[in-house]
Amino acid sequence: MKFSRLFMAVATTTAFSCMALVGCQTHGSTPADMVMRNGYVYTVDGKSSVQQAIAVTGGKIVYVGSDEGVASYIGTQTRLIDLAGRMLMPGFVDAHMHPGDGGRAMTLCDLKYQTMTRKVFQETIQACLDADKDKGPDVWLEVGSWDRMGMTGLDGDPDKSTLDALKTTRPIQVRSTDFHTVLTNSRGLAVAGVNKHTANPGDGKYVRDSAGNPTGICEDGAADAMAAVVPPATDAEKLNQTRAALDAMRRQGITSFFDVLSGPENGKAFTTLQQSGELTARALLAIKLDPAAAAADPAKTIAEAKALANTYDQGEAKAAPGVSMRHVKLFMDGIINAPADTGAMLTPYLRNAGTDAAPKWTPGNNVGELYFPAQVLNPLLLKAVQAGLDPHLHATGDRAVRDSLNGIEYVRRQLPGNGFRPTITHAESVDPADYGRFKALDVTANMSFQWAQQAPSTDDGTSDHLGGDRFARMEPSGSIRRAGGRVAYGSDWPVDPLDEFLALKIGVTRSGDPLNPHSYGPKYAGRLNADPALSRTDVLKAITMNAAEQLRLDSVVGSIEVGKFADVIVLDKNFMQVPEDELARNDVLLTVVGGKVVWAKAPFVGFEQRAAQVAVTEQQK
Repeated sequence: MKFSRLFMAVATTTAFSCMALVGCQTHGSTPADMVMRNGYVYTVDGKSSVQQAIAVTGGKIVYVGSDEGVASYIGTQTRLIDLAGRMLMPGFVDAHMHPGDGGRAMTLCDLKYQTMTRKVFQETIQACLDADKDKGPDVWLEVGSWDRMGMTGLDGDPDKSTLDALKTTRPIQVRSTDFHTVLTNSRGLAVAGVNKHTANPGDGKYVRDSAGNPTGICEDGAADAMAAVVPPATDAEKLNQTRAALDAMRRQGITSFFDVLSGPENGKAFTTLQQSGELTARALLAIKLDPAAAAADPAKTIAEAKALANTYDQGEAKAAPGVSMRHVKLFMDGIINAPADTGAMLTPYLRNAGTDAAPKWTPGNNVGELYFPAQVLNPLLLKAVQAGLDPHLHATGDRAVRDSLNGIEYVRRQLPGNGFRPTITHAESVDPADYGRFKALDVTANMSFQWAQQAPSTDDGTSDHLGGDRFARMEPSGSIRRAGGRVAYGSDWPVDPLDEFLALKIGVTRSGDPLNPHSYGPKYAGRLNADPALSRTDVLKAITMNAAEQLRLDSVVGSIEVGKFADVIVLDKNFMQVPEDELARNDVLLTVVGGKVVWAKAPFVGFEQRAAQVAVTEQQK
C-alpha cells in the first residue's frame, strides 16, 4: 500500500524560532532528516537514561546521545529543533480507550461528567431539546457523559419517569460515563420494543419494577441493545467523529492507541483516514466477542473474528501510522460501582439493612454478574490464541479477575511456549492472593490511573457497597507492580475526560488535583486509600514501554532507541522534576509520529501547518 506523504516538509531557517537549517555535517555520517537537541531526553530505554539529542531519518531514530555527538548528523537540509532544555520522551501509548465513542460524544447533548441532581439533569437535557427544536418527534436525542453514580449519591437513581417529565415526545437515551448503563424514556422503550415480556440478554439486564416492567435503566448487554436502536452515523459523520478523536489524541501526545471495542465501522473509518493521510496515530483495534455466540459455537465465533481482523489488519508496522486488528475483547463482568454492582465478586456486595439516617451495611445476595463462565471462557481463549489473536479481558471484580487468570493459566498449560500476550483491564478489585499471578502468568494489568482518586462515585456509594476491606485495596496498581506485575495504562476515554497528565499524577499520588477541572475539587482531594502508589518512572513506563509491550509494539515504539520509529513528544514541564502537586498541570507542545509532526503549539507552532501545506502539494503531483 502506498502511504500518504502527509506532513513531510523541508523547513526554512527563518520560518520558526525553534528550527534552523545548518551546515555542520561531519564526514562519515549521513545527514538526518531531523535533529532535536538541547533537551532532557527521557528514553525509557530499560535504564531510564537521560540524553540530550536525537536524530531521525526515514521516520526512524538513528542517533540518541549528546549534543556533541548529534552534530555529525546535521546537514544542509536537516530540520533542526532546539528543545531549549524541555523534556522529550516517547509518545504516549494509550492501551485502552474508545475513540469512536469519544469522537461521537463530542456531538451529543453533553452532561460534561458533572455530578448533578435530578432537577439539574432534567434542566440540562431540556435545554438540549429546546436548542434542537427542528428535529422531528421520531429523532432520538442522545445524551452523553452522565455521572450516574454521583447522581445516585445525591438524590437517588433516576428512571424513565425522570425523562418522561420533559417537554418532548422524542425518544431519549442517556449514556452513563462508565458506558455500562443506558437510561431511556418510555418512548425509547416503545421504539426499541422493550416491555415486561422482553428477555434479558445473557450479558446484561433491563432493570424492572416490582410488576416486572422495565424502569428505563439498561445494564451492560441491555444497554448495548438499546444503543443499537439509534440509527448509526453516516459514513461522512463517522469520518468527522473519527477526525475529532484523532485531533483530541494528538493534542494529548498519544502516538499509538488501542480501540478496545471495534467493529467494521471503526475499522473502515480508520482505514479510510489512513489511506487519505489523515491518520495521526497508530491504530490498534480489538473485536468484541459475544458470550452467547461463544457459548453456542466458540470455533465459529473465533473464525468470524479472525475474518474481520484479516479485513482490516495491515500487517507489519511501518514508520507511517497504520491499522492493526489482532485482539479480541471479552467483558467478563460489569462494574463494581454502585448502584450497578455488576462486577463479579468472590463475596457479596453489602446492602443497607438499616435506614439512610442509621445505615447498617451487611452482606446481601448479590455477587455481581459473570458473563463468561469457565466452561465457555477456556475453550474460547484457547481458540483465540491458536488463531493468533491476543485476548483483552475486562474484569473489574475480584472473581472476574481470578476467573480471567484461571482461563489464561489454562491456555498457558495447553500451549506451552506460546508467546501470546493477554491483558486483564481495569482489575479494580483483586484478591491479594492473585497479585503475584500477573507476573507468574505474564499478564499485563491495564489500569486507568485516574480511578485511584477520591470521587463522588466512589466515596459516596461504592465504598459502602464494597465494605472497608475491599475499598482499602481498590485500584491496586501499586500492589500488582510490587508483586512484579507489568502495569500498562489506558484512559478508557470517553468513560473519563481525556486528560493523560491528570491520570499520571494520580498514579503517582493516588489523589486528585483540586485545580484540575477533570478532578473533583477540595472535598475529594485526599488519598483514595493506602494501596501503594507508583513512582514517576513507573507511570511513564506504563504509558510508553509497558503499553507498547501489551500491544506487541515494543520492538518499534515505546522508548527512544536507535532503530525504533520516531514517535516522540515534547512537554512544557519536566514530568520528572516538577513538584507532585503540579504533575497534572502539564501540556504537550509537540507530537511527532514516524518522524512527522502532527501537532505543535508555541514555541513550535507553524511547523505542522507548513508540513500539511507541503503534503497537499506532494499529493497533487
